Amino acid sequence: MVKKTLKQRIVEASLILFQQDGYHGVTVDRIVEYIGASKGGFYHNFKSKDELLYEIHDVFISYVIKKSQDAYDQYNTPITRLCAMIQTLTEVFDVYQAHITVFYEESGSLPEVYSELIHKKRNQYRGILQKVIVEGQQTNDFRSELPGTIVTMAIVGMINWTYKWYKQTGPLTMEEITVVFMDMILHSIVTEQAREEATQFMIAMKPATETGFIN
Repeated sequence: MVKKTLKQRIVEASLILFQQDGYHGVTVDRIVEYIGASKGGFYHNFKSKDELLYEIHDVFISYVIKKSQDAYDQYNTPITRLCAMIQTLTEVFDVYQAHITVFYEESGSLPEVYSELIHKKRNQYRGILQKVIVEGQQTNDFRSELPGTIVTMAIVGMINWTYKWYKQTGPLTMEEITVVFMDMILHSIVTEQAREEATQFMIAMKPATETGFIN
């Protein structure tokens, strides 16, 4: 196994402690004590506890941006691009569940300078998603009477709330939950012209016993 860096250990320890006692209930001293490090080691990697919280967000938002751009480049139709991006967005709640939970619960504590950086990256992600929605409207794959901005925000808002209820030990895997999201979203925005492509895509995604676009 690859040995974890001090920075990675600090982040992992902070995730545990922040979830346990809250952002304001945990000091830098406690974080370094938890992993047997020094304050000097902490400040070599982070200017402050605020920067540590910012880093927690940056890890998962950077992952989503990269994966979404990869999906855009890999696929060549609005439907396949959108579904790949939905898959990326739901996947992050499984891969970085602790990061997301801590950030959403504690983000109000961040100074404005970090909030601006966060908004910039979130806008970057939404821009990629909205580009796909608008292109799909232009090709008549997605309903053009629906404002692209609202469709984009609705998709992000619906999936973002997953952190509140998703449990890795729950009855459905994230892959199964992703199929439900795709089904709901595609049913809402695809045109009759694109219905066949959406149907075939969902058939490929779902086990034969499931329903949805297969109907």
